Amino acid sequence: MINRASQLFLPTLRDDPADAEAASHKLLVRGGFVRQVGAGLWTFLPLGWRVHRKVEQIIREEMDAIGSQEMFAPVLTPAELWEKTGRYGIPELFKLKDRTGRDFVLPLTHEETFTFHAAELQSYKQLPQLWYHLQTKDRDEPRPSGGLIRVREFIMKDSYSFDIDQAGLDKSFELNRAAYIRIFERCGIETFEVQAESGMMGGSGSRDFLAPSGSGGNTLVTCENGDYAADLEIAHAIPRAPDFPPPLGAPEEVATPGVTTIESLAELLAVDEAATSKAMPHTKADGTVVLALVRGDDRLEEAKLLAAMGADVRPSTEDEIRAAFGADPGSLGPVGFEGEVIADETLRDGQFVAGANRTGWHLKGVEQGRDFEARFADLRVPKEGDRCPECGGALQFQTAIEVGHIFKLGTKYSEPLGARVLDEEGVERPLVMGSYGIGPGRIMAAAIEQHHDQNGIIWPRELAPYDAHIVVLPGAEEVAGRAAEALSAAGYDVLLDDRDARAGEKFADADLIGCPIRITAGKKSLEDGKVDVKDRATGEESRLDVADLGKDVS
Repeated sequence: MINRASQLFLPTLRDDPADAEAASHKLLVRGGFVRQVGAGLWTFLPLGWRVHRKVEQIIREEMDAIGSQEMFAPVLTPAELWEKTGRYGIPELFKLKDRTGRDFVLPLTHEETFTFHAAELQSYKQLPQLWYHLQTKDRDEPRPSGGLIRVREFIMKDSYSFDIDQAGLDKSFELNRAAYIRIFERCGIETFEVQAESGMMGGSGSRDFLAPSGSGGNTLVTCENGDYAADLEIAHAIPRAPDFPPPLGAPEEVATPGVTTIESLAELLAVDEAATSKAMPHTKADGTVVLALVRGDDRLEEAKLLAAMGADVRPSTEDEIRAAFGADPGSLGPVGFEGEVIADETLRDGQFVAGANRTGWHLKGVEQGRDFEARFADLRVPKEGDRCPECGGALQFQTAIEVGHIFKLGTKYSEPLGARVLDEEGVERPLVMGSYGIGPGRIMAAAIEQHHDQNGIIWPRELAPYDAHIVVLPGAEEVAGRAAEALSAAGYDVLLDDRDARAGEKFADADLIGCPIRITAGKKSLEDGKVDVKDRATGEESRLDVADLGKDVS
């Protein structure tokens, strides 16, 4: 098919958007693929929508190949479904009322809706079932950024599996996992499959697909030896050993007036920051205060704490802290605290400096087991210098885009929504579910982050808006037309730049838009009937006869 640029809406720009930092954000806007309507709200222009649809088609083909059935559920959803599953209070959820006052939500994912339909299933003989759709999602994202990376409205392919037991779920999960790997390979992006935190989705486990990039909302942690990969939120790492002072027979109080940071504490006492502990009080839904402890040189990973607690907690207020500890923040510790203490694994052995629960005082020589009792979990954020938990190799940290996430939900949604079937013995059992999400917009962004140069986008072939971009120079219109016809006849989608524009502008736009092949018809073409063919990815150039284009261009 031949598409004439003179008849298309291709609003390319020479300059980057003022607020853009991510390469994909800059190039999608400059290339005329997208335009921003509001914070986190984007319109896909004709070029962008062509790419989006190509991603969708790859997803559809791979979903269909594993037997998943496409459906189409509404965006507007009754609030009572979300109330039944306990997710109505999610802060990121858009909520609205109709004219009669009835409550609705704009879903950020469709577990509730698909489980509602799964309630029509009656027997294990109807299982497994795999369903999917491509639909608009809305998320009250507090900090939209990065163009298509962090948005408030987007299209997602979400799919759901329904099985009679865990073994069935494991098979469905594996089918979808393998399909995702094929999707990302076909889209031409490098991804790492990693263990991930389930978050608001819940369930027994999840896997993330992270695409390394110059920008993104995730951090990919990998080992230099290639035997470990994880999302930073859940990654485990081995830190350096602390330099402990000589051990004490019992904790000793030391005055620390005005000392409220680990740095100033370590300096005052001339100790290694790693030989101190950092107290992070959190409050549960019932008002109970829990003390989370990490090493002084570490940061607390909230996602790990939530997973370890098995319930929602939030940082305690200053009033809650004073009531629970009898001291101001900055002088807190586990000794004498009557509530639950959950400590990072690094605090299991050794003696540390800790707050004395007395404003302006700390304790030296605090030892777990002797001076306080704690429950242990991995709570720290890995950092540069940490070692791999598998082999001891150096860990590397890369910014990444989450392009897919798959979950083993179990019965989290089927139980409250009454989605049950009869098993072989005629006993009613809740459906065992999986959930599988993938973002076409984020795939587009990741592809650009991984495939671009200083001149523009270098689209992977299966995602490119057009297979070939023909630049027409003055006087060579007839040759360019024949070239376009030859390519079209061979099954190529062609963008024919027949605009009344300068040659430099056309070449710049061709590099910016990033189609795999650029073909130039110029003055020499009038003499020999040949055109210049340039591979966008490699820069390799050749000169071919127009009649050979359909055979030799690939």
